[in-house]
Amino acid sequence: MPDAAREAAGRADRALGAYLGLAIGDALGATVEFMTPTEIARRYGVHRDIVGGGWLRLAPGHVTDDTTMSLALGDAIVRCGGWQLPAIAASFGAWLRAGPIDCGNTCRRGIRRYLADGSLTAPPNDGDAGNGAAMRNLPVVLASLDDAGTLAERALAQARLTHNHPQSDAAVLALGEMARRLVADGDAVGCAGIAARLVADHPAFRFDPYPGRASGYVVDTVQTVLHCFFRHARFEDALVAAVNRGDDADTNGALVGMLAGARCGAEALPRRWLDRIDQVLVRAITAQTSALLALSRPQGAS
Repeated sequence: MPDAAREAAGRADRALGAYLGLAIGDALGATVEFMTPTEIARRYGVHRDIVGGGWLRLAPGHVTDDTTMSLALGDAIVRCGGWQLPAIAASFGAWLRAGPIDCGNTCRRGIRRYLADGSLTAPPNDGDAGNGAAMRNLPVVLASLDDAGTLAERALAQARLTHNHPQSDAAVLALGEMARRLVADGDAVGCAGIAARLVADHPAFRFDPYPGRASGYVVDTVQTVLHCFFRHARFEDALVAAVNRGDDADTNGALVGMLAGARCGAEALPRRWLDRIDQVLVRAITAQTSALLALSRPQGAS
């Protein structure tokens, strides 16, 4: 296989690994969302199987807003053949009107504001430091693989549709750049430098030693995600560690799954988990990943 074809195949595998990893983490974590580690241990021992249930009473292999909002964002990019923020906002509006199984308060408020007045930026709000903008950013990453500047601009634009807060911004940029490096080049080493810069610029995100909080506050989320990603080299180990922290386990699981899935690639994802994910969802993710990667290539590239 020529070097260019090998590189493209590697990117495709890592991209699909990131997106399927996000869905796996979402489905695994949803079962124990809002539980404490003690409650999880009492009921499951170590939670490591995709069994559905949880407070949302999901069917096994089904997912929450972490995955479905990502798909709504990616659908808008693919449908437009590129970046159009109004189309993304409209896609979020259609998603909300369709009655998703779950939607965070800040996302709901931001989408309803757009539906009411058409505005594409939420006003700054000290209460909007949640993780909802970070959880759905992967399609932007995949459509912007070779341009870090474009990724940053677009990531903040999609984030501020609902979340306009400096800590949300910092998390979206750092996790997005980590995912970009992993998918584009398999650069796991560079991720440590990104995390170090995040902590240097925003000390609240310090994750070593791990503070042990796993809530939907974006600082807690990033600390949990980075702790589990860097501490555990294997996809399964990182994901099990994250979701067994409980609390916002679906989003923490989704983001760890995204990074760890990009690191290992789709071919290395645990088959017992992948086979449990709703196969309609798997096909939608696979098709969207391919379409987003095609948009990321410069014009004229094969």
